[in-house]
Amino acid sequence: MNFFKYILLGGIVCLVAACSDELDLTPITEKAANSFFASEAEIESAIAGVYAQLQSGGLYGLDLIGVGEIPGEDTFEEIAANDGGRFGQLDDFSTNADNDLVGDIWRESYEGIQRANVVLNRIEDIEYEDPSIKTARIGEVKFIRALLYFNLVRLYGDVPLVVEETLNPSDFFGQGRTAASEVYLQIEADLEDAIQSLPREKSAGRPAQGAAQALLADVLMNQGNYNDARGLLESVINSNIYSLMPTTADIFGMANEGNEEVLFEVQFASGVNGNTEGSPAATQFRPSGTTGNAKGHNLPSEAFVNSFEAEDTRRDDYVDLDAEANPFYFSTKYEVSPTGVNDSGTDYYVIRYADVLLKYAEALTETGRQDEALPLINEVRNRAGLGNTTAASQAEVRAAIELERRFEFIGEGHRWFDLKRTGRAVETMNAWFQANNRNITITADNLILPIPQSQIDTDPAIAQNSGY
Repeated sequence: MNFFKYILLGGIVCLVAACSDELDLTPITEKAANSFFASEAEIESAIAGVYAQLQSGGLYGLDLIGVGEIPGEDTFEEIAANDGGRFGQLDDFSTNADNDLVGDIWRESYEGIQRANVVLNRIEDIEYEDPSIKTARIGEVKFIRALLYFNLVRLYGDVPLVVEETLNPSDFFGQGRTAASEVYLQIEADLEDAIQSLPREKSAGRPAQGAAQALLADVLMNQGNYNDARGLLESVINSNIYSLMPTTADIFGMANEGNEEVLFEVQFASGVNGNTEGSPAATQFRPSGTTGNAKGHNLPSEAFVNSFEAEDTRRDDYVDLDAEANPFYFSTKYEVSPTGVNDSGTDYYVIRYADVLLKYAEALTETGRQDEALPLINEVRNRAGLGNTTAASQAEVRAAIELERRFEFIGEGHRWFDLKRTGRAVETMNAWFQANNRNITITADNLILPIPQSQIDTDPAIAQNSGY
């Protein structure tokens, strides 16, 4: 029985982080929290609450996947108005500050950050029977805090930076937003600490050293630092801990969870705790009418599916359609559960080894070593039943990596972040809109989401992003 799949949150949720709508994330009382966090078992419960927050619908339960994919050209919304347009607005770049998705990602990220801050503020005073476990737990929580801030800064730009436990919410009102560059420095510091604290060997549901190295590499690449990122990714590969699964059919689904390709996953379980530990992604990412509560979110386009090479096994292993019920394609990476709607037990893979290989290829290419990138691209292609790439020049290799990432990670929430990281989002999407006769033109203002209106109403010192 996997610990993280059977977390009983109960009252700890509102003790570790208050159930508030915005940044007012205060434990019930400082006295209550101080009396609760008095033992290893109690702080371990709080750490479980940090992990549990990642399951939230605004995070890896649903929204972070959709917001990382739908603004790109490869997936779309079947019905733009579904769920009040919360995903449909992403599709046509009409997202506004009152969109529930915008508010849910913001709120649930900061709830997770508060949970992490509570643990980090209190764990030093807790005696562990095995001190190495305490060290590892500190690394785990810093990894998660870094991950949450990385998502926030990529999605919203400048965001409030809070790295202390919030005991009095008024302490943080009136401070406004922190420059993205400063937020990135904190993310890097957390991940550098995590690399030193985490064990080398992986453990299902928990990040190990390799996950922190891979995430830090991604953080650096998003800032254009490919040199340092290259060394980190090389270390992950040379650790010989991770590898590609033999076939593309072996990667996803509940039967394949915890495999050697996964560096870090958010775990879900179906049929547990009154069906509250499952993910809604599998049903909501299906075309309407194909399963209960199907919403038609994040559907691969027919044009994209038709662009797979004939021999590419990912075409049949990653996407499918139910032509009789609905003619649209859907991702098969999320397995629908028989226990009920919104209760998939499919884990979400935050980082997997194919991502490491292709990001390492990208880092090599951007530092003028594209010849060394070719075997990495080929490793992913060969696993999918394809021959070696014919790319040779730096421009060709760069394009080959981008295309390979599109095929490998369809539906996983990577495409939009890839376009932003490589500086190709505005160019790519405007060309796609023009080619598809859609009267939409985006600018740099569209690369980040609006700050939730409810947050601005709560604290007017937090200014809205340009263009919203």
